[in-house]
Amino acid sequence: MSSLKDRVAIVTGASSGIGRATALLFAKEGARVVVAARRKPLLDELVDEIRRAEGSAVALAGDVRDEAFAAALVETALGSFGSLDVAFNNAGTLGVMGPTPEVARADWDDTLAANLTSAFLAAKHQLPVMLKQGRGSLIFTSTFVGYTVALPQMAAYAASKAGVIGLTKALAVEVAERGVRVNALLPGGTDTPMGRAVANTPEALAFVRGLHAMKRIATPEEMARSALYLASDASSFTTGTALLVDGGVSIHRG
Repeated sequence: MSSLKDRVAIVTGASSGIGRATALLFAKEGARVVVAARRKPLLDELVDEIRRAEGSAVALAGDVRDEAFAAALVETALGSFGSLDVAFNNAGTLGVMGPTPEVARADWDDTLAANLTSAFLAAKHQLPVMLKQGRGSLIFTSTFVGYTVALPQMAAYAASKAGVIGLTKALAVEVAERGVRVNALLPGGTDTPMGRAVANTPEALAFVRGLHAMKRIATPEEMARSALYLASDASSFTTGTALLVDGGVSIHRG
């Protein structure tokens, strides 16, 4: 039996990278998927690919910083498929990188809105449905940056993603007795558009690879498989976890 058979899942940041790979895998594993991102043409291509593989998906384009969009995603899941069992709140941004004294307040606020406030807004609208059903898996994408390893000139990104881990733990305790699990996925370096924005030269890519004990970076599909674990009953006794999937960055020095 497929691990997400008859489950309904929301996947944000689904137009590329980890989100896209996860939406494809969730659909392959039997989920009916609501895919979300800002770029509607890419979402439409994703839905077509899922349907050609005999999966089920609908798309909704919008900005995860917008509370009305968070509500609309839940309404779309309920209206299209009748329930909401899994939410992979993956959309986010690196934000402006640079020395902290040079970061503008507006850029700081935008990064926190995209990475942390969006997670709160997602949970605010997703949890009531899951709690009413008495089941659900809520997943956020965070990072090892600022959690186990600090990197320079990424203060807003690190702070916002560390906040996601705090939110994850608080929500997990809040809803655990009512059948809903809340976890965070912490990827290491991954071959995505966001990852390539950091490692944008051969030298930078070699440096990022060298941070990992495995001396390589991940594929989006590897992260998708870890998201699947958190979404499925394979992780039925896992909640409040910051799951490092980082190729050994957090244990490697040198």
